[in-house]
Amino acid sequence: MKPLVLALLLASATPALADEVLWDRHGVPHIIADSEAGAFKGFGWAQAASHGNILLKMYGESRARAAEYWGPEHAALDRYLIAHDVPERAQAWYKAQAPQMRANLDAFAAGINAWMAAHPDHVPAELRRVLPITGVDVMAHAHRLMQFLYVAPMGRMLSPPSRPGPTGLGDDGGSNGWAVAPRRTVEGAAMLLANPHLPWAPSPLTYYEAQITAPGYNVYGATQVGLPVLRFAFNNELGFTNTVNNMLGATRYALVADCYGYRLDGKRLAYRMVKKAMLIRQSDGSLKRETWAQRHSVHGPVFEVEGKPVAVRVAGLDRPGVLQAYLDMGKAKDFNGFESALKRLQIPSFNIVYADRAGHVFHISNGILPRHKTGGSHEYWSGLVPGDRSALISTEIEPYDSLPKALDPPGGFVQNANDVPWVNTVPRVLKPADFPAHVAATEPMSLRAQMSARLLMGDDRLSFAEFQRRKLTTTSLMAERLKGPLLAASAGSADPDVRAARDLLAGWDNRFEADSRAAILFEEWARRFAGPGLSDEGNYTKPWTLEDPLNTPAGIRDDAQATAMLAAAAQAVKARHGRIDPRYGDVSRFAAGEALSVPGHGGAGPLGLFRTISWGPWKDGTRVPVAGETWVNLIQFSTPMKAIATMSYGNSSQPGTPHRSDQLAALGEKRFRQLWLTRDEVERNLERRDVY
Repeated sequence: MKPLVLALLLASATPALADEVLWDRHGVPHIIADSEAGAFKGFGWAQAASHGNILLKMYGESRARAAEYWGPEHAALDRYLIAHDVPERAQAWYKAQAPQMRANLDAFAAGINAWMAAHPDHVPAELRRVLPITGVDVMAHAHRLMQFLYVAPMGRMLSPPSRPGPTGLGDDGGSNGWAVAPRRTVEGAAMLLANPHLPWAPSPLTYYEAQITAPGYNVYGATQVGLPVLRFAFNNELGFTNTVNNMLGATRYALVADCYGYRLDGKRLAYRMVKKAMLIRQSDGSLKRETWAQRHSVHGPVFEVEGKPVAVRVAGLDRPGVLQAYLDMGKAKDFNGFESALKRLQIPSFNIVYADRAGHVFHISNGILPRHKTGGSHEYWSGLVPGDRSALISTEIEPYDSLPKALDPPGGFVQNANDVPWVNTVPRVLKPADFPAHVAATEPMSLRAQMSARLLMGDDRLSFAEFQRRKLTTTSLMAERLKGPLLAASAGSADPDVRAARDLLAGWDNRFEADSRAAILFEEWARRFAGPGLSDEGNYTKPWTLEDPLNTPAGIRDDAQATAMLAAAAQAVKARHGRIDPRYGDVSRFAAGEALSVPGHGGAGPLGLFRTISWGPWKDGTRVPVAGETWVNLIQFSTPMKAIATMSYGNSSQPGTPHRSDQLAALGEKRFRQLWLTRDEVERNLERRDVY
């Protein structure tokens, strides 16, 4: 196979049409253009075709005009974005782009508009109110997604300290990422896993798979709908993925009220008042204008939280280059080029995991992080910070060298599963004491993250097939660690439910497979032992420690209590399913917006499952995913390159699409698609061709 950089242009004797989209039979667009802006236009065209409804909905939201388009239930988000000056900043950020990037953003918007004009019935009339899309809208959406969904989501920023609010990603925001160096592989070629876990319901977090080929830009990968660049990508020379981290790019300040102002350094300051307005659509279709005076302190916009003023300060609002950074990362040909894009510190958040053909592997806990000269821990800055001291107001960001990272570590791999960076490889190479205390917490490493590291540690060489097998394992680390102690703790019980449960668990292989008979019972017990979120360490004998991060927490503190929990779990499973041993895949089903469902496997990450599925609530004794295992991509930088993937919920969300549930069977059977990287391969698997 020719290098990916040339493949689509040279692999076929048939000359490529300029500016076309080749749709393969899985609904993946392969965009071929004779200019960079042309490729952006094709990507906008493709996204409109595959995800038109959510695309227009999220652009309306990111404009901060959702209440105007669709009613008062959207007003709170509009107010939050307007308070943060998102509409005005989007204009300024658009103007701050290099001329080529402005042309790219305009072209992406033009592609959306062109598809919508050619297919007037593609989306409902109420969504068409958002049209036409502009390059400023594309910038506004990137700004909203990065700064106000990931870094400073409304639910978390405006929640009381005693009741932490949602992140905006839900409880299911997460991902896995691996990079394995050549010396740890059978073929002597680096391997990379991209494995985000965000919600399955169509939303601004929905992933979209594509290949984009233009002069100087030839990449395959995925991104979130609405973004004009690939965030999870590979070319012939390198690849990278992202996982959500807990870097604190936003700070909440508890202001001390003083009449109509606030106290700072012993003085009363008046709020800066900015007149704001919005339109809200009423039930009869009329528009009602709402105006207010938005308060600002020197920290940032001010909101009421439980009747008290709280200011929100977001770092990096003077750094408009996130889209350019991802574009340049995808264009890079080596690690130096890739890192130069990162060093500009334009990407507000995310762990980034990287591998390349030259053999480098790399992880960084990346972000635009306020530099706090007064010190303070991660925990301190994640709470409500006193707002009456100017010394606590950060005006700088931490330099690139202050961010935890590992390049080509001795263990031959890097990994991240949303854990703090201190165990990004084994043996460990990072020490918390070497970094500012607010960079990352020294909090317990999740069991999913421990399983991630355990699957790669050692000195054995992995084949590409073994790389896949380890990715797909459904063994629960929590079961491996606690099943033996639980059987010992309950050995003397005469309770028939406990005896039946013990017999079932004793014969179980600790895997969450479709045919597993004890997995539901163990999960039910685990949610009692470790709490509904499976992360409470109170019932363990030994808590987690950084000194022994892959073997703790461990042990059962109270045998009698654990036994009582087992009895209660057995009774709950029988009450819900009519038996103690339901087949896992009969009650846990993979489904994605269609009547079709297939037997499921995998489960909650806190159970120590690397094959991560966040199941929704039980309904009539069954459940379906709400998140997990979305875009799953494994590549090896061999010659020829090996590249496989699944998009669990399919590559389109439009009503009536054949590509919403067409990959569920492969998901259930643990099969991956061979990615079609050359024009010849795409032509042999062509569904249709669009010239735009």
